Amino acid sequence: MEVTDIGNKEEGKIWHRKPTPGKGVLVTVVRTAQQAKTVRFLHVAFNTTGDSFLAGDYHGSIYVFDISRNRFRLVQKTGQACTSLAFSLRRTTEFLVALADYTIKCFDKGRMQLVSWMRGHEGAVSSISVHSSGRYTITTSSDTAQLWDLDTFQRKRKLNIRQSVGIQKVFFLPLSNTILSCFSDDSIFAWESDTLLCKYQLPVPDCGPKISYKAFAVTCDGKSLVAGGRSNLLHLWCLDSKQLVRVIQMPTQVRTVRQLEFLPDSFDGGASQTLGVLSQDGVMRFINIHTCKLHFHIGSHGDAITAVSVSPNGRHVVAIMDNGSINVYSVQSLTQELNKVTQLSKQCGNAQDDETKSSGRQTQVLKPPPWSAEDKEVGPTHCYVLTFSLLNELPAGLNKKRLVALLKAFGEYPAKYRMFVWRSLLCLPENHAAYSSLTDKGLHSAYMTLHDKYPIKSHKLQRGLQRVLSALAHWAAIFGEVEYLPLVAFPFVKLFQNNPMLCFEVVATVIVNWCQHWFEYFPNPPLNILNMAENVLAHHDKELLQHLVDCGITSQLYAWPLLETLFSEVLTRDEWLRLFDNIFSNHPSFLIMACVAYITCCREPLLLCSQKLDFEYFFHHRNNLDVGAMIKEAYRLMSSTPADIHPRTLLSDFTPLTTGQYPVFNHFPEFIVEYQSREREKIRLQELEYLRERQEVSALHADFVRRQAEEKAYYTQQELLQNAEEQRRNILAQEEEKLTQQRAKLAAMKRELKVKELQLLDATRRRFLKHQQELRASQIQRLDQEISRKMDLRERETAAAVQDLEVRQMEMEAQRRRLEQVTNTLFLKRERLAELHRQTLAEEDRLADTLRDVAGRKVRTTEAFSLDRGRAQLDSSERELLKEIRQLRQKLAARFIYLWII
Repeated sequence: MEVTDIGNKEEGKIWHRKPTPGKGVLVTVVRTAQQAKTVRFLHVAFNTTGDSFLAGDYHGSIYVFDISRNRFRLVQKTGQACTSLAFSLRRTTEFLVALADYTIKCFDKGRMQLVSWMRGHEGAVSSISVHSSGRYTITTSSDTAQLWDLDTFQRKRKLNIRQSVGIQKVFFLPLSNTILSCFSDDSIFAWESDTLLCKYQLPVPDCGPKISYKAFAVTCDGKSLVAGGRSNLLHLWCLDSKQLVRVIQMPTQVRTVRQLEFLPDSFDGGASQTLGVLSQDGVMRFINIHTCKLHFHIGSHGDAITAVSVSPNGRHVVAIMDNGSINVYSVQSLTQELNKVTQLSKQCGNAQDDETKSSGRQTQVLKPPPWSAEDKEVGPTHCYVLTFSLLNELPAGLNKKRLVALLKAFGEYPAKYRMFVWRSLLCLPENHAAYSSLTDKGLHSAYMTLHDKYPIKSHKLQRGLQRVLSALAHWAAIFGEVEYLPLVAFPFVKLFQNNPMLCFEVVATVIVNWCQHWFEYFPNPPLNILNMAENVLAHHDKELLQHLVDCGITSQLYAWPLLETLFSEVLTRDEWLRLFDNIFSNHPSFLIMACVAYITCCREPLLLCSQKLDFEYFFHHRNNLDVGAMIKEAYRLMSSTPADIHPRTLLSDFTPLTTGQYPVFNHFPEFIVEYQSREREKIRLQELEYLRERQEVSALHADFVRRQAEEKAYYTQQELLQNAEEQRRNILAQEEEKLTQQRAKLAAMKRELKVKELQLLDATRRRFLKHQQELRASQIQRLDQEISRKMDLRERETAAAVQDLEVRQMEMEAQRRRLEQVTNTLFLKRERLAELHRQTLAEEDRLADTLRDVAGRKVRTTEAFSLDRGRAQLDSSERELLKEIRQLRQKLAARFIYLWII
C-alpha cells in the first residue's frame, strides 16, 4: 500500500507506482503541514462519472483527485472547515461547499473562482443533495431544509419544523421529482418537488425498539430505500408499493449504523443489491440485501473509518479514516477476495432451513420463522425478526392456520413483532389518499371538547385520539354520536400513536368485523349481541346466570361494560395484548365468547356479590384473573356451544377493508342518527347562543366589576394620595427645619472661614511686606556696596588726578623757574611773565577751590543720598567733575605749549 503525502503541494501525482492488482487499498493520501502535524480530511464526494472526487480538509483546502489521470490539484482555499461537499450535475466544473459559518459557496474548479454565495441556514449544513437535472439542490441542517435554484442561486422554498422534531436528512430521489424528508421521530415523507405536495408517508414499524434513523440510502433507480440508526436493524422499503419489505439484522457487533451506501453495478439496471453498512466500530460491511450474505468489508477496529463515498460507476470506494487520511479502495480487488465471503444466514425451525458458518462474522438471514404447534422449544422470546411483504394477504410461510396453531401453543405472538402480525392478520390496505381525505376535513364537531369528557395527561395521545375519532365520524355519521367510541379506540391509539393512519384502519376493521350489529339498536346497547352472550352463558353456567337474574343484573351490566371498552378496563396492557392476539386470529364471534369466558372464570367472586354497585365496580375494574385460563375457556366455548345459540350464526366471517377507498358503513338506524345529529346540532347552536349570551353577561358583569373595582381603586388611590400628600408636607416641614439649621451652621462656618481667610490674608500681607523689606534692604545693601565701590573708584581717580596736578604743578614750577631764568635773561618780558605767574597762581587757586569744592560735594552727596535718586546724581556729578578736569588739563596743556613755543 502506497502512502502519498501531499503536504503543501498544489498539484501532483496521487501515486508514484502503479497499484498492484489484487490489493484492496490503491493508495493512502495524507497531508502534513508545518512541524509534521497531520491535517485531517473531513469530507469527500465523487463526480457524476466516478473518475474524480473532491476532498476537503480541516484548514478549508479543497482538492480534486482525478483517479483516471492519477493527478490531484488544489482548487480552493476557503479558510474554514467544510461540513459537506457535492458536485454540480449540470456544470461539471462547479462544486458546492457547505462551510462552518453555515453558508454554502459554489466554486469553479477550472477557473478557481467563487461563483456564488448562498446564505440562510442558522446551523451547520449536514448534507447537500442535487437534483438529477442539476438545476436544484437541497441543503439540510438540523432545524431546516432549503431548496435552491442553481441557475439563479436563489432560495425557492424553506422547510420549517417544530423544535421538538429535528431533521435527519432531506434529499432527491434519483431519476424522479420526488423529495424524501426524514425526521428525528422516524417519520419519512415523500413530496413532489415541483408543487411540494405530500405524496405519501412510509409506514414505520410500531413494534420493537425505536431505531432512531440516522443513515439512509437509495438505489440508483430510486425504487428502494434503506434506513438504519441506533440499532443493528435495517429497514428496507419498496418505494413503488410504499411498503416495508424487509428488516435486516446485522451482527451483534453492530450497535449503531452511521452511514449507508449502495454499491452500483453496471449490469443491475440501477437496482443495486450490494449495500455498504458503516457501523460504530469503524468497519463498513458490504452485504447483499436479498440474500444477506457478506461480500467483503473494509476498515477495522485499529484502522477505523469515519465517512465513505462510493463512485457512481461502482469501481472505487473512498474512505476517510479515523486518523484523518484518505484510503482509495478498488471494488474489483475487494470482490475478488471470495474466501472472506460468509453465508450469514440463520433460519429457525424446519428441516429446509440451514445455517452456514465460516470464519468470518455472522449475520442473520431475516425470514419468517416456520412456527408450528410442534415447535415447543421455540417461544416468543426466541423468535427472529420477521420479514413481510405486507400485502393485503398473508405472505407465504405465514398462513393464518399456522399462526393460530402457534398462538394456541404459546398463548401470544412475540411482543417485538406483534404489530407486524396484526397488520397482516387484519390485511390493512393502508389507503393513504382515502385517509388524507378524511383528515383534511379537520376535527369533527362532536369531538371538539373531547378533552373535557375524556381528559388524558399526554397531549400527544389526546390529539391522536381526537384525530382518529374525527376521521371515524367523517367516515360514518354514526361515529359522531356513539358515546363509547373513545373507549373502543383508545387502546389502539396508544399502540399506534406514531402512525395514525394504521390506527384508524385497525379501529375501522375492528368495528366492521368484531362490532357487527352493535349499532342496529342505537342509541341503545346492541341487545341482539347481549342476548347472544346471555344465551351462551345460560347454556354453560345456568347457576351463575340465575344468580345474576336474582340480583337484578342484566347483560347490559355484566356483558356490555366488557364489550364497549374491549376489556381495556379489566385487563392490564400485556393481558389485553395477549387477548387480542387471539381475537384477531379467530372468527369475530370470539370476542363474545371471550366476554362470556371472563364472566364464567370469575363466577366465584360474582356469586358472592349481591349489590348492584358491587357488580358495577366489578365489571369496570381489574380483578384477579388468569388470562390464559380465560382464553382457554373462550376456545372451549367456541367449540362446545351449540350452533343454534352460537354467535357465529349471526356474525359474518372476517372482511378486510377494501383497497383504495374505505367501504360505506350504514349498519345503523339512519333516521335516529340523523335525528340525534340534528338535535345535537340544535343543542350545539343553543349552547353557542347560551355561551354567547353568557359571555355577554359575563362581559357586562366583568365590566361592572371592573368599573366598581376602578371606582374603589380610585377612592383608595385618592385616600392614599391625601395621606401621601400629608406625609410629604410633614416631611417638607421637617426638611425646611433641617435646611434652616443647616443654613445657620453654614453661615457660622462661612464667618469662621472668613475670619480664617482674613487672618491668612493678614499673615500673607505681613509675610509679603517682610519679604519686600528684606528685598529692599538687600537692594540697599547692594547699592551701598555699589556706592562704596564707586566712591573708592572716584577717590582713586581723584588721587590720580591730584597726583597729575601735582606733577603738572611741579612741571609748572619747573617752567616757572625756567621762565624766571628767562625773565632774568629776558628782562624786557618780565612783566608778561609776572602776569603769567599771577594767572598761574590764580589757576592754582581755582584748582584748589575746585578740589575743595569736589571734596565738599562728595561729602554732601554721601549725606544726602537717597535710595531712588542718589545714584543718578552721583553719576552726573562725576561726569561734570571729570569733564572740568579734562578741560582744565587741556587749558593748562595749551598754555604750557604756548609758553614753550614762546
